[in-house]
Formats: sequence, C-alpha cells, structure tokens
Amino acid sequence: MASQEGLTPGQVAAFEQDGYLVIPDALPPSAVAALLRETHRLLEEDFTLEGHPLTKFQTGGDDGQEHVGDDYFLGSGDQVRFFLEEDAFDATTGQLAKPKERAVNKIGHYLHVLNPVFARVTAGASSPQAKEDEFAGVLPVAPIARSLGFRDPRCLQSMIICKQPEIGGAVPPHQDSTFLYTDPPSAVGFWYALEDATVTNGCLSFWPGSHKTAPVRKRLMRRDDRTGTHIVDNPGPQFPDNIKTGHADLIPSDGEDDASKYVLGEVKAGSLVLIHGNLLHKSEKNLSNKGRIIYTFHVIEGQGTLYDKKNWLQPPAEGFTKLYA
Repeated sequence: MASQEGLTPGQVAAFEQDGYLVIPDALPPSAVAALLRETHRLLEEDFTLEGHPLTKFQTGGDDGQEHVGDDYFLGSGDQVRFFLEEDAFDATTGQLAKPKERAVNKIGHYLHVLNPVFARVTAGASSPQAKEDEFAGVLPVAPIARSLGFRDPRCLQSMIICKQPEIGGAVPPHQDSTFLYTDPPSAVGFWYALEDATVTNGCLSFWPGSHKTAPVRKRLMRRDDRTGTHIVDNPGPQFPDNIKTGHADLIPSDGEDDASKYVLGEVKAGSLVLIHGNLLHKSEKNLSNKGRIIYTFHVIEGQGTLYDKKNWLQPPAEGFTKLYA
C-alpha cells in the first residue's frame, strides 16, 4: 500500500520501470460498497432510454478509425452521460436486447465534480464532522500525483466502466495519451477496481515498459467542422520530457498487438492501478456471467504543457479540476 504521503520510493521506481503500478486496498471495503451502490443507482434511476440517442462506445475499431463522434459524446466533458455496449443491441432490429442497466458500457465524463459519491475519491480526506465515514481510509490522490512528479495535477475526465456480463466488449491495445493528449504527453490513469477483475471477466493486460518504447503516433481529434472525431498522425512530441529513448528499440505500430508481450493484471476489488499515458494496455471481452465494474479518472499536468483545442475533450468554463487548491 502507498503511504498517506504518497508513493514510496520503491513504488515510484516500479512505476517508472514498468509504466504501471498496482496498489492493493487503495479503497476500503466500505468505499467500494458505496461506489457500487451509487453505480447501480445511476443505472437504475438516472439512466433513461427516453430521448437517449442510443450512442454506442468504442475505443477503436479493427482499423483504428471508428470512434464516437456525435454531440451526445462530444458534449459529455462536463456532464454525466451513459454510453451503450455494441453487443447490447439486436443485430436484426437495432433495438436493445438487454435490460437498460445491463446495456451500459460506461458512464462519463464529469463524475468527479457532479456526483457527490464519486467526487469523494479525488477529494480524499473524510469530512471532519463525520463520526463514521465510508471513505475513511481512502488513499489521497493528490500526494500520489505529487509522487509521480506532477506540479499542477488536473483531473480532466472520469468514468465508470461496467464491462457487462457476456457482452462487455474487448478493448484493443491502446495508449491513453492518444485520447487525452498534452504537449508534451503527461496523462496518467487512476483505475480503481470496484469488483474483482479476473481473466474470465476481462481484466486489463499491460506491456511492461512499453511507455518508454511506444511513441504516441496517433491522436483522436475533433474534425475541422467540429462535428465528429478522427484519428490523425500526431504532429507533436511522442514521449514525455522525462523519457529519452533511441529510435532502434521503438515498438513498431504493427507490433503493438503482440500478445506474447502482455501480462495479465488481475486485481481484487479496492485496488488502484496507475497507468502511464504512453503504456500499451488492453482488455478482452467479458464472456463470463460476472460483471467487472471499475471507476477511472485521468490526470494531466497543468503547468508547462499545452492542451490542444482539437482534442475531443475540451475543458469546462472553469477549467480542468485542480487536485491542489
């Protein structure tokens, strides 16, 4: 476990070497239970099909080009919206073939501000007025970010990913910085398991060390007419400033799906996984009858980096959320 003051030197060294770090018991069981209750409440009470555009979510198609680009998605940066699993639909009728609460792929992208339960994860400390607090014992996020070298860490998006039983879609190898790009790259994912993540229900897999050898070659950007998104060549820096790499050992773009390079990341509920923005990672389809609900948010450096106005996600009027006041 990380200390209340942030990561230990050994944990920082492991993250720098591998590009990811598993921290067991970052959320106490009471916090996990509270977050799961709120997830099910959102699915059962807040999510309604009336007026919903039935937007499906994909991280990328086989050609890397298929991405959500409608207004419901592009306007979700300061909202809490629901995105559906592709396989939740009947291929013949185009209608949902699953109950609505079993059809959602993810909920995003402003939970860390608009939802008072999920906001507790980034808020950290328990209320001093509370005698018994479900979130007592949650590892504070800001000191972890400080340990990783952030000077002005900003939370820019948050998501519940449901990975539904039997239909939870596979996510191909990707880098988070493709979608949340700063110049230079600075994104780090904070990924919390709210249920055990196993090989049978679609746990993550990582290519250890690939954050040093996998350039951010592509970016998801808004089209010039602002009506959708597309994948384009990255014209900016492909690695963070603190990573210096030669060209000889770079992973080729057609080699990113080499299954032999990935290691499974099975974790218990309550675990936190830190994921470097350049790290190649993926997950397989959930073919089991057990879900895999997780909560994740991403942090970027707010000092000394540029955030492109063509990134799919644009900051709200008040800017991305500071982890330090």
